[in-house]
Amino acid sequence: MRFRDRVDAGQRLARRLTSFANRHDIVVLALPRGGVPVAFEVARELKAPLDVFLVRKLGVPGHPELAMGAIASGGVRVLSEDLIAELGIPRAAVEQVAVRERLELERRERLYRGDRRLPMLRGRTVTLIDDGLATGSTMEAAIAAVKQYQPARVVVASPVGAPETCCRLRALADDVICLETPDQFQAVGLWYERFDQTSDEEVIDLLRRASTFAREELGRPDAEPAPTVVEIIRGHAQRLAGDARDYDALLKAIGDARLVLIGEASHGTHEFYRERAFITERLISEKGFAAVAVEADWPDAYRVNRYVRGASDDADAVAALLDFERFPTWMWRNTDVVDFVGWLRAHNDTQPAERRVGFYGIDLYSLRTSMEAVLTYLRKIDPEAATRARQRYACFDQFGEEPQSYGYAAQLGLTPTCEREAIAQLVEMQRQRAAYASRDGRVARDDFFYAEQNARLVANAEQHYRSMFRGRDESWNLRDRHMTDTIGELARFLSANGSARIVVWAHNSHLGDARATDMGRRGELNVGQLVRERFGTDAVLIGQTTHTGTVTAASDWDQPAERKTVRPSMPGSYERLFHESGLDRFLLPLRYDIALAGALTDQRLERAIGVIYLPRTERISHYFAADIASQFDFVIHFDETTAVEPLERTVGWEAGEAAETFPTGL
Repeated sequence: MRFRDRVDAGQRLARRLTSFANRHDIVVLALPRGGVPVAFEVARELKAPLDVFLVRKLGVPGHPELAMGAIASGGVRVLSEDLIAELGIPRAAVEQVAVRERLELERRERLYRGDRRLPMLRGRTVTLIDDGLATGSTMEAAIAAVKQYQPARVVVASPVGAPETCCRLRALADDVICLETPDQFQAVGLWYERFDQTSDEEVIDLLRRASTFAREELGRPDAEPAPTVVEIIRGHAQRLAGDARDYDALLKAIGDARLVLIGEASHGTHEFYRERAFITERLISEKGFAAVAVEADWPDAYRVNRYVRGASDDADAVAALLDFERFPTWMWRNTDVVDFVGWLRAHNDTQPAERRVGFYGIDLYSLRTSMEAVLTYLRKIDPEAATRARQRYACFDQFGEEPQSYGYAAQLGLTPTCEREAIAQLVEMQRQRAAYASRDGRVARDDFFYAEQNARLVANAEQHYRSMFRGRDESWNLRDRHMTDTIGELARFLSANGSARIVVWAHNSHLGDARATDMGRRGELNVGQLVRERFGTDAVLIGQTTHTGTVTAASDWDQPAERKTVRPSMPGSYERLFHESGLDRFLLPLRYDIALAGALTDQRLERAIGVIYLPRTERISHYFAADIASQFDFVIHFDETTAVEPLERTVGWEAGEAAETFPTGL
């Protein structure tokens, strides 16, 4: 059966897709240009948002019909590495093709979309539509690219397609709908009475009309104005009352996810620590989470791990935290962490040894401490190996306790690097894993894992300290890759008897997906991005924000802790938007509330306070641009917060920050 034109084809296709009508989680994406008139009719019938999804095939040099990859809207690139390797295509040639196609894709993006961004796809059912499927190579690339955005489902729909193409695509998409699959397919145009080329002007006009369906297409000129973003937040936020059932909906939404990452907008806010601990306690008690992995050094946190598992001589939680001596001590030596560590020890005391929950560090600043931990372990179990390790690690001795000095000298070529020695030690320990870890049952296995991770940390820290003098992006990326790999190693180790579930605590800047922030545009990645790429929807990312209050922070590196006043959030920021909702405490379920997530996809400023807070320069020092709906799955907001209480109070913390009008009082 032939179609009169693309309008007729779109109307018929829409009748096959009526089960998707009036659903809040549907988005229709057309492959321009021919797919747009078809998709317009479908979107109008389904009352779904319509946009274009641009895909440019990367053809093999000299054989452009053969795809070696594709690029797509939103900066997505998919390469067929097997084909590239098989044909021996030089990487420079791949990049040359990619640059040429990227320029054309960006031209069309500007032409069709202007400043408008691609709608949020994560967690939604994405319907990809074209006017016909011949070889299907473009649609195949579109499916692969769309999946990078982590949609709930990908549906391919076309009025007509070659039988073998529609069949092949069913292995790639969740559903494929081809109205007609004629045996003698030959070409798409043969199945239309009118198959004129769709112009750029027509695409632009249809997209404009689609954006005003409610007024122009549905004949409702008197429709009420759309709610503002603040009104949507107020209507969709889940209020937090401060009681035991606050996070019931969150725990239900987390479901069977293996990783829950809980961030913070500062390293010194009491509410962030308290709520994170409360959620974690419920995840452990109600969902069987096996470990807490925190933005702290591996050896320091492992002392806490031994305490909470009942395997140390520390008398209490305060004593277990004594190894946190490196600046900023208040980040882990504070009353909220003491309370959580005490709770974790009490919980574990009711559990058999194999079900006790651990506490682990994932950061890499403990170069010296980790080397000593490796040597201490080997002296007990293999003295000859300890001697070899001591000889290797002696490479660092001339720099004393200052790894930054080593990094500076090694990067400038003033001294040989210790890279080979650090890696050799890690490799030797890995080769001895079976022998060392089986000597004395579970205790030996735990001890070896601790030592092996210290050896891995030394190798990675050696690279990190050298990279610090090459540029921020490289050192940041090395650090977050190490943290992600440590989470992966921890999951592997704890999953020996099943699939272990882990809670991760770190700053928002580490746990929110970097691809949705300025960080990603600068070439930085982070734990949130890497975990999503590795675990997909099996990872849940939670951020926390505040509008104003107080925070524990220093005025410079290695300076004492102060109790500082957090300035009210800036206009144009997410924090100010949340403040304008008039709600004191709430949870935003961005992962599953598509209307809410869609309202928050416009890029805004977001605040990040680390261990240093500089209020007078905070626009430059503490704000960055982000798309919070893509950055996190859930966001918890507290309009006014208080400083975390250090175990060692300083004069600056006790007195608090002087008012800005001091000493005049004006």
